[in-house]
Amino acid sequence: MKEKNITIENCWVCSVHGSDIIPAFGDILINNNIIIKIRLKDFQLYRKNPGKVHKNSYNAFGRVVTLPLVNFHDHIYSRLAKGLPLSGKFNNFMDILHNLWWKLDKSLDHEMIAASAKMAAIESIRNGVTYIFDHHSSQNHIEESLGVIQNALNKFGLRAVLCFECTDRNGFADALKGLEENKNYAASISEGDFRAMLGLHASFTLSDDTLTEAAAIIKKNLDLGIHIHVAEDKADVDLSMKYTGYRPTKRLARFNLLNDKSILVHGVNLKKKDFPFIIDNAAALAFCFDSNMNNHVGIPDFNLIPQDIPFLIGTDGMHANIARSLRHAHLAARHQGFSFEQAANLIKKIYFDQLTFVRRYFPDFPSLIHEERADFIIWDYVPPTPLDKDNFWGHFIYGILEYPVNSVVHNGEFLMKNFQMLNCDENTIKNEILIQGERVVKEISKLNIN
Repeated sequence: MKEKNITIENCWVCSVHGSDIIPAFGDILINNNIIIKIRLKDFQLYRKNPGKVHKNSYNAFGRVVTLPLVNFHDHIYSRLAKGLPLSGKFNNFMDILHNLWWKLDKSLDHEMIAASAKMAAIESIRNGVTYIFDHHSSQNHIEESLGVIQNALNKFGLRAVLCFECTDRNGFADALKGLEENKNYAASISEGDFRAMLGLHASFTLSDDTLTEAAAIIKKNLDLGIHIHVAEDKADVDLSMKYTGYRPTKRLARFNLLNDKSILVHGVNLKKKDFPFIIDNAAALAFCFDSNMNNHVGIPDFNLIPQDIPFLIGTDGMHANIARSLRHAHLAARHQGFSFEQAANLIKKIYFDQLTFVRRYFPDFPSLIHEERADFIIWDYVPPTPLDKDNFWGHFIYGILEYPVNSVVHNGEFLMKNFQMLNCDENTIKNEILIQGERVVKEISKLNIN
């Protein structure tokens, strides 16, 4: 049974106030799912007696508390892609798509999708991610696939924005099925823990006919944004130009598919001429550095991308560790010649851009202040030097992000406490995942033979 009253004692509460994060030492008092008070305390008095524990409270022992992390581009369907019996070449991005991802998404059925979602949920919670923007693909099992993911994530108490990856690579009929799945899912949800987007694969696998149908859906439902890969590899740009005569960004703009709820993922091969289409339509760019490096497609150049564009961070399904991805964003900026101050300002921009964007889907995403929803994470980080407003980002980049998440509170309830998952039998779930993983291996093996 859910605890109605929770107190987190002796923590550094890193609340958002305008464009600043202001740490304060004290206790967080929760009633039901709302923070009813942040009780400030004298840190020096705590240091004299840090071990004192009150009944019905959790002693954080000086750890840092922040807002939860958000994964703005996940591929939950990718979770079982570990140690698969793959065949074919992997010399370039197109080879990787053909010989791994497009085989995998044809192999998945609803049971495998559910197992992937359970695995993603556990990984996400362990990494302090309680909000997921997912981009799903199961091209031989399209219908009701998003409902399967929702049901699995809901059992873990997570919130998510779901969509199906429409594509013409298996024919226009299947592209229409993908659009229908997006449309049906959007119509099925209400103001709860789940939202919808319109999923599209990438310009080079989408026909004009499909984009025309997608545009009609957006026109009828102005609350929908698109979720699409853009210029991840040079092939997306080159093939889009070859087939349609337009670069991906201009093509999306021509079909009126861009708006302020849209996520364009990767953007590695965007040029100066592309950015006005993104800026004019207030769309966001989601960066996935680990995936870009793994696929050898390069990484976005922060020197070229206008600051007017909202910056988000995703993992592209490689993992759920958004902290690692944020660190890589910082290191990429330093590698590209940013000063320490400029690189820190980039992370600050990403942090606040993400808050603005996630609230377009979940207006109640909190700021870690009283009278708001109790969503936060407790890092296993105890500041070794004084922590305040002026040095928070130094602690965040070089300290907090380097430490694991100790505990997760979501909607006023512990999902993980002291590294232990609650409300689920993790070992049983992992065995269920393995059973479906064995089935995936068999299906992939059949495709290799064919």
